[in-house]
Formats: sequence, structure tokens, C-alpha cells
Amino acid sequence: MQAGGIQDLGGARAWRRPAFGAVEGLLLLVAVIWGGSYSAAKIATGEVPVLQFLVLRFGLTFLLLLPALRGLAGAAWPAALTGAALLGINLLAIFVCETFGVSLTSASNAAFLISLCVAFTPLCEWWLLGERPGRAVLAAAGLSLLGAGLLAFQHGGRSGLAWGDGLMVAAAFLRGVMVCLTRRQGQRHGLPALTVTAVQMGVMALGSGLLMLAVHGPAWPPLPRSLPFWGAMAFLVLLCTLFAFFVQNHAASRTSPSRVALLMGSEPLWGALIAVLWMGERMAVQGWVGGLLIVVSAWWVTRRPTGGG
Repeated sequence: MQAGGIQDLGGARAWRRPAFGAVEGLLLLVAVIWGGSYSAAKIATGEVPVLQFLVLRFGLTFLLLLPALRGLAGAAWPAALTGAALLGINLLAIFVCETFGVSLTSASNAAFLISLCVAFTPLCEWWLLGERPGRAVLAAAGLSLLGAGLLAFQHGGRSGLAWGDGLMVAAAFLRGVMVCLTRRQGQRHGLPALTVTAVQMGVMALGSGLLMLAVHGPAWPPLPRSLPFWGAMAFLVLLCTLFAFFVQNHAASRTSPSRVALLMGSEPLWGALIAVLWMGERMAVQGWVGGLLIVVSAWWVTRRPTGGG
């Protein structure tokens, strides 16, 4: 059985959909949780600068995960630590793009646009893992980009909106890279998923702190005392970061990158619904059509083999 569900049956290659198991169920739960992260981040970044928000989010998570660093023990730990740190740098780039992006666009737009990673991931597999996508995958990528264009310009393409949407597209591409790199590092070093997550959080907290020092100087703005801010932070640290990244790192070495991206493809629906119901955001018909095209393309990619025509 090869990754992606291609099976040799009596000398003939046939496509068989992989079974939906516990790993897939956890990924689907993460998609629901991450769907709410855009609204929570929107609330938090309304009260503190983006980089301070990132330092708090990942610094608190790293402190909670300090005991997991014991998983680095072993003769090959320097190479494993380097690999996990590189994943942390890539993840920091994702969250800088995502968090600035969601602060410059709507939470519903951000949720839909980040799902472009479903179209980008097979292309990243081709680039990083040597697994060439088929024509159906390339067509789905084009459909996703069309949906992203409709979504981005649903309100006339104001400059702030365009910047925010562009950052979310960049974050989606980096997510595709992240899934593939996580799979490759997991196969090479076999670190426990919680240890990888701990290293990533440490790198991200340090990187966010250095960026904040460079941008804002040594002054640390006072922390908010509002319940909505700390409620959003608790949700983001405990569920969207601690739990969700552990699940993603756990799953990335147990199923194909495209399958991981597929199951995360329901995230924009949850994100848009939560933004509309919780944040009171409004989306134009053109925006819903664009979001639907992105989701349909994600569904199409996951029902077809990622290699061949």
C-alpha cells in the first residue's frame, strides 16, 4: 500500500480511498478548532501589537511543553534538534503572515484563503518529496486561485484588504511546505510529536521576541486585563496551539501530506461560520462563491490520487 491510497491488485494499479480512522478524526477536530482561531486572533490583536501577541501565545505554550524536551535525549539529538528548529522557523513565518493577515482582513476571508494550502500541498510534495501531481490536482489548484480572487475582491479590493489577503495566501503556501517538511523530518529522526512541538514553540517565541525588539524596541506594552483578551489567549494556547500542533505533528508521519491538507479543508467553513455568528461579519455573495470554489477544489484533490494523470 503506497501513501495516497494506490494499491497493486493482481498487477493492475487501482485507486482505493484510505480508511477514515482515529488520526483522521483528530485532524478533523483540529480543523474545527482552527476555524475559531481567526476570530480569537482578531480579538487578541485588537488589544495588543501582533508581535507581542505572538510572543505571548508561543511563549506560554513553550513553558507548558518544557518537560517534553526530554524526548531529545539520544545520540542523534543534535541533528533532530536542528530539523525541529527549522520547522519552527518555517512555522514562525507562517504565523507572522497569518496574524498580520487576519489583522488586515476579515476573519472569514482569512479562514477561506488559508485553505489554499490544500491546492499548494501537492505542488510542494512534487517540489520537496518528488511526488508529481496529476492533471486533476493542477486543475483544482487553478480553481482555488479563482476562488481566492473572487473572495479577495468581494468588497472592491481596498488596499488594506488586498494586503491582508496576500499575506494569507503566502501563509497557505508556507503551510503546504510545512506539512511536507514535517513528514520528511519525522521519517528521518523519529522525534516524539510533543517534543517537536515544544522545539517549534521555543523557536517561535524566541523569533517573535527578536522581531518585536527590532520593530518596537525594548519597551513592552502593558498587558490587557479584559476577559475577552485572556479568554481568546487561553483558547489559542491550549487548543489551537498546544493540542492542534501536537495532533498535526503526530499525524504528519502517519498519513500523506495531501490527506492531512484534505482533512484540514473543512477549516474555512468553520472559520467563516464562526466569524459570521460570533464576530457579526458579513460576506457578499461573491465572497461565498469564492469560498465555495476553494472548498470544492479541496474536496476534489482529496478524492483523486495525487500522482499520475
